[in-house]
Amino acid sequence: MNTQDYARWFRASTPYISAHRKQTFVVLLPGEALAHPNLVNVVHDLALLHVLGVRLVIVHGARPQINAALSDSRSACRMETHDGVARRITDPDAMQAIAGVYGQLRTELEALFSTGVPTSPLHNAEIQIAGGNFITARPIGVLDGVDYQLTGRPRRVQAHRLNAMLDAGAIVLLSPIGYSPSGQPFNLAADELAGEVAVALKARKLIAFDRQPYLADADGQRLGNLSPASASAMLESGSVDEATGRHLATLAQAVAGGVASGQLVSHEDDGALLAELFTAEGVGTQITEDDRHTVRRAEPRDVADIVEVIRPLEEAGVLVKRSRDRLEREVERFLVAEVDGFVIGCCALYPAGNSVELACVAVHPAHRSAAGSGAGARLLAAAEDAARAQGFERMFVLTTQTRDWFVEQGFEDGSLDDLPTPKQTLYNHARGAKVLVKALA
Repeated sequence: MNTQDYARWFRASTPYISAHRKQTFVVLLPGEALAHPNLVNVVHDLALLHVLGVRLVIVHGARPQINAALSDSRSACRMETHDGVARRITDPDAMQAIAGVYGQLRTELEALFSTGVPTSPLHNAEIQIAGGNFITARPIGVLDGVDYQLTGRPRRVQAHRLNAMLDAGAIVLLSPIGYSPSGQPFNLAADELAGEVAVALKARKLIAFDRQPYLADADGQRLGNLSPASASAMLESGSVDEATGRHLATLAQAVAGGVASGQLVSHEDDGALLAELFTAEGVGTQITEDDRHTVRRAEPRDVADIVEVIRPLEEAGVLVKRSRDRLEREVERFLVAEVDGFVIGCCALYPAGNSVELACVAVHPAHRSAAGSGAGARLLAAAEDAARAQGFERMFVLTTQTRDWFVEQGFEDGSLDDLPTPKQTLYNHARGAKVLVKALA
């Protein structure tokens, strides 16, 4: 073991440990995850979150297990699609078999969380798993002439009872079954239930485990962050498979419903959950609301975060190096972009006559996006608004490696003569930065 790398990673994870403590996370474990050999590691990582003070509600699925259990009954396995969503028609015989599958899977999960042998990460953890009839359900009814019988939808989530269990220090494990006021059980979609629970609990995160490690763009590059609108557009394009599409739709709807963020992570890759939650770059795809409210004026407490954001670009020669002392003196000139309470980007404004220089534009790689979106575009928009409010007529930027991005944002190529006279005097000819300008009128 490289102890220095381990220590560096552990220190870097400290802000995330602090931010996640006492927060409510709802986790969707689909049936595919329960059947995968990596399930043991997933359970250990969820247990670690619990030990670190995260309030966990786990909703498990069972689609492949139910398909296997009902394989001998053609009618019981019948699926119908309505509004693009495939649902099982659940007759009474199928409901009995499905309840048995859920019971078996729940027992297996409880056993994994109860492992306490000395060689297990759960040794001496003493994790309590709680469950109950927390979900009131209603039948889907007849859609397009098809009676879905005992297939239902969540009608009400008893959030106060779930919170009481979480307050008592338990992990809540929910099977996708809900009950009518008359006591009739209904078969629910696990992803839909997880989304409803997350919204009802005002959860900080909804995490969906998926076969895919992340969502990718047309070039196969990982999309670290998406807005609900971008996620919906991806669904409409048909660029994701059916299972991942269900998870993506659930995450987008939950975030639109008030959940702070949704995460899609792999259930096949060991440690994917921890890498997503405790590193700045993450490894999956996060869904968050995409607006300018994530950009604000920097405060003295942000200096350390700004240092970490700009340091890689300074080392690569993209940005001119700034000392921490200088940043502390000039912090009031900075704007910062936040995601989930963490600073992931910054920029600064330096007045020069009737013009203003945009400088130190930096965004963490995981949060860079296309020309019209992403933290960089939001920072620029906020900077332009701030400059106009102060009466500046023009903005200019000096860059050595990011000319094309600024052109995409509406800047035009300029020359040394376009700079204010004092800035011309200070221009570093050895660095050879390109001059770009943009009118703010």
